[in-house]
Amino acid sequence: MDGDDVDMAAAETTEAVPELDDMKKRLKEMEDEAAALREMQAKVEKEMGSVQDPSASATASQANREEVDSRSVFVGNVDYSCTPEEVQQHFQACGTVNRVTIRSDKYGQPKGYAYVEFVEPEAVQEAVLLNESELHGRQLKVTAKRTNVPGMKPFRARRPNPVHGVSTQGCTCASLSLLPIWIWEGTEI
Repeated sequence: MDGDDVDMAAAETTEAVPELDDMKKRLKEMEDEAAALREMQAKVEKEMGSVQDPSASATASQANREEVDSRSVFVGNVDYSCTPEEVQQHFQACGTVNRVTIRSDKYGQPKGYAYVEFVEPEAVQEAVLLNESELHGRQLKVTAKRTNVPGMKPFRARRPNPVHGVSTQGCTCASLSLLPIWIWEGTEI
């Protein structure tokens, strides 16, 4: 009986060896394919000028944004029924229009302004000449697009709101003790 068991085990190992060899062969093919993919990825990144450093990437994207903004104009007072194609036709004489963006609110309604991006930067000066021109019966305001600088939000000072509390306008705070006393103008003490 024991001899039969040994023969069965030997038979199983001889059958398992080809399966193991097939698995090793497939693993080797997958590793070779992964290496080829990594090599192709590196080649594409090199061609695209992709940068792995996040700070350098942010600087590159900021520079790209500035370059695009130097070729763009802001168009204000755009009629709500105006389409991007109509805005493109209006600015076509200035140069080749790359993209027209009409901003809309969260409900999809136009906000009344647009951005026009040109292929060449010289077209911006021509487009600014169309300031106060009419489109759909409305006088457009055309200016060169400015680039927003991250972290440079204008400071807006908070003012006291009379709806949320007592208005302090026209009064003086006198602190004679631990509690402040508000004295309104024209009030005698």
